[in-house]
Amino acid sequence: MTTTTTNRLKSAVGTAHIRVEGRDKVTGAARYAGEIPFAELAHGWLVLSTVARGRIRSVETDEVLAMPGVLDVLHHGNAPRVDSDYIGRMGPPDPTSALFQQDRVPFMGWPVALVVAETSEQAREAAEALVVQYEAEPHDIAFSADRPEAYPVDGHMPGVTAKGDLEAGLAASAVVVDEEYTTPEEHHSMMEPHAATALWEGGRLEVVDSNQGTTWVADELTRMFSLDPASVRVRSEHVGGGFGSKGARAHQVAAVMAATVLQRPVRVVLTRRQMFSLAGYRSPTAQRIRLGADPDGRLRALEHRSLSLTSTVHEFVEPSAGVPRVMYDADTHHTANLVVRLDVPTPTFMRAPGEAPGSFALESALDELAEKCGIDPIELRARNEPELGPVSGLPFSGRNLHGCFREGARRFGWADRDPRPGVRTDGRWLLGTGTAAASFPAGAAPSTAAVTAEADGTFTVRISAADIGTGARTALTLVAADALEAAPDRVRVQIGDSDFGPAMIAGGSMGTRSWAWAITAAAGELRERLVPGTDIPPEGITVRSDTTEAVGALEKKERHSFGAQFAEVAVDVATGEVRVRRMLGIFSAGRIVNPLTARNQFLGGMTWGISMALHEEAVRDRASGGHYGADLAGYHVATHADVPHIEADWIEDPATDDPDDPVGIKGIGEIGIVGAAAAIANAVWHATGVRHRALPIRPDRVILAGTGDTRA
Repeated sequence: MTTTTTNRLKSAVGTAHIRVEGRDKVTGAARYAGEIPFAELAHGWLVLSTVARGRIRSVETDEVLAMPGVLDVLHHGNAPRVDSDYIGRMGPPDPTSALFQQDRVPFMGWPVALVVAETSEQAREAAEALVVQYEAEPHDIAFSADRPEAYPVDGHMPGVTAKGDLEAGLAASAVVVDEEYTTPEEHHSMMEPHAATALWEGGRLEVVDSNQGTTWVADELTRMFSLDPASVRVRSEHVGGGFGSKGARAHQVAAVMAATVLQRPVRVVLTRRQMFSLAGYRSPTAQRIRLGADPDGRLRALEHRSLSLTSTVHEFVEPSAGVPRVMYDADTHHTANLVVRLDVPTPTFMRAPGEAPGSFALESALDELAEKCGIDPIELRARNEPELGPVSGLPFSGRNLHGCFREGARRFGWADRDPRPGVRTDGRWLLGTGTAAASFPAGAAPSTAAVTAEADGTFTVRISAADIGTGARTALTLVAADALEAAPDRVRVQIGDSDFGPAMIAGGSMGTRSWAWAITAAAGELRERLVPGTDIPPEGITVRSDTTEAVGALEKKERHSFGAQFAEVAVDVATGEVRVRRMLGIFSAGRIVNPLTARNQFLGGMTWGISMALHEEAVRDRASGGHYGADLAGYHVATHADVPHIEADWIEDPATDDPDDPVGIKGIGEIGIVGAAAAIANAVWHATGVRHRALPIRPDRVILAGTGDTRA
């Protein structure tokens, strides 16, 4: 085809588009990792430890190997050796993924064997029949705020920040809030379980997986198995939810081990119960907030200390105390993220890591301060708006938080709110409203992309992005269409293949921003090379971009999305029932690429906020070290009956005009959950006059609180 000049099309970005793969998903044409057929496919089933600490004495394989269809049993005595002494993209690997390398058991649910059979049913039956003998040792899973061995940890931010004399600042304050807030262990609970198939073909390892970053998983497998990077390919076209859980995990390593030993394709799928041990989770937190303010509510002192747990074999911190480093300033400003090591699985990133539990504590404490000062909660936040980053001292690329509150208050009817708690009723229900602020970082990471002008006049974009249900594939189609000055139906975006080159993972609300940057750069150069009137060869014309240098040169600023959450609840203090009647979220989150899927993301996060506030709680049995009810019957999540009328909308973000930012896009996958639980908890206080500083706000806690019982 000959290239021609065209009239400028209407911008695709900013207009609502249904998902480009939507039809395939609803008709079943889109296949997920556990559904793709392979010839001579074998199935692996992981066997997990039944003790929380100890040593494996024996794995009795003889009877299992004689069972129908069983091909092999891998364990620490016969499994291939792997290398775990390296620093990967996310730091050193969690030894949980370096399977079967030792006889030690550091927590209940630790992988001790893999049974491989011709069918998944045969593998499961044999795995359940496998006898593993242990030498059990005393274990410790008791998480509490007073653990003396807790220590600060630098995660993706410094563990500790401090300025000013905290005690002097508190002593000089007219109003002080000093409270502890707790959140429980929470799990990702995505619809699609973790699944991976590994096979060797032509001397090359191929893994078909469900993950949040194919190049991330490929790099981990390359290092762990000491392979040539060019000999490893990871594909992950469709992902049924991830929320931070779908990175490099034990099931991928197990599949590769078995495929290597048997020299045939092997698939390993985690059960829902196994995911509670092997897929990561959000650590429980115990957070102490101390706020000191003048009578007018202006902060003089702020302290936020957060304790989370980690395993004895790997260090991970839930950075809840990072929230005030962006949100509020004070002359004395101290924050600390600490961990304690226990005999439990390693936690991991989960939607809005740090911000979700941290905002519950901080925004609840701000509400308590507003009550003590006799100031409207929105006005209190307005009086404490920082001009610069409270810890970094950097300017904000754009901060329209107060605009979110203004618009939200107008639409929610906040001006008509009686600030007194416990005065509004509707029959047996006490009614209350609450609000909270939200923020989440808007970072970018280096990525590569290839854009091809095809001979038939269409364009193909190839990038190792991941669409974990967010609509990223569609958003990137719109971005590419605008960058190429083409209609979206002339653009095909291919994702989820490590062969496409390095790219940011779907995580940290950085994916779409990072990928869009790379696609825009490649498309811009391609348009310059497409000379009107010249023919495009049959193989097309391809341009490849790499944003490493550009991202590195980006001026340092505080870059974040912001939002204001509003909630109305009804509480029956006789039964303890809490019902969220309506929610509104107003966000300032950069350039919105696709309003249809963007609103879905905001609403999904807010719905999860309801779940976090009222339902979700994983409980461990201190005697065994394992979970009670490690399934979706025992681990409660919000369902349709729990979700009221929810609205989400957005306002202008000044950061879209930032001359240093070439894309103006911010991630929106996580900010929807931030502040949502706090808004609900603050509304429960407004309804009842009782503060709930421990999540979830269960019916028994509401009943106990109504009686004045301090155990609530």
